[in-house]
Amino acid sequence: MIPTVHIICGPTAGGKSARAIELTAQTNGVVINADSMQLYDALPILTAQPSAEDRHAAPHRLYSALPPGATCSAGEWRTRAAAEIETAFAEGRTPLIVGGSGLYISALVKGLSPMPRIPEDIRRAATQKQQELGNAAFHTALAARDPVMAARLDPANTARLIRAWEVLEATGRSLADWQAEPPVPPPAHWRFEIHKIMPERETLYRNCNARFEWMMENGVIEEVENFLTRTDIPEDRPIRKALGLRPLRDYLEGRISRETAITLAQNETRHYAKRQVTWFRHQL
Repeated sequence: MIPTVHIICGPTAGGKSARAIELTAQTNGVVINADSMQLYDALPILTAQPSAEDRHAAPHRLYSALPPGATCSAGEWRTRAAAEIETAFAEGRTPLIVGGSGLYISALVKGLSPMPRIPEDIRRAATQKQQELGNAAFHTALAARDPVMAARLDPANTARLIRAWEVLEATGRSLADWQAEPPVPPPAHWRFEIHKIMPERETLYRNCNARFEWMMENGVIEEVENFLTRTDIPEDRPIRKALGLRPLRDYLEGRISRETAITLAQNETRHYAKRQVTWFRHQL
């Protein structure tokens, strides 16, 4: 029997988790997270991590697996997911990769160019330099050292500028050189079965709105309030980009009303879902 990895993917609030639970019962499956925000041990309500009921129904892996002050590239996630997949096969279980982070899923299915792991001190130094210079000057500084990569990047894209700088600092090579390396394919003995969960737009948007309303009634305000008191999570960390966090923060700090926060968070979620739909329609 060929080892099969099931990929359950699609937009947020589309019903991926429900489909995964159905499949675990049919396949003796284990659910492996492919959502970049649900990796972190923070904001489980806001990031829509699986419920206690779902976790009881089937084993779940790579949820709340990293401290919230950490970062995780697609390559790092791929390494972790591959280990969980092989463990599942060794235990006679079927791995179910569940999530909407397209870059993660593409890295697993299509392969990924080898990328170096960046030491934390270099990553912090790159972030600090960007904050000191601002994007325009930081882009100019990058162009002086790595004109090829700088020409590819939007000077307004802070995350990608920092990534290009830190790779150059850590390896002495342009990120463009690393990206040109042949991708490392998935293991030859794996077979992929793709399940795209793509509701109609009206249904999807209704789900996005309803889910955030459910969050508001089930403790997300208290969760965010506690999160904002933490001093161990730098402002540039991925978890601070969780959908809905910014409007809820603005509400808690008195800048907008509760109703406005809900509207903004719902809009943010729908726009993200729309981008995911576009990506998955043309990928995999």
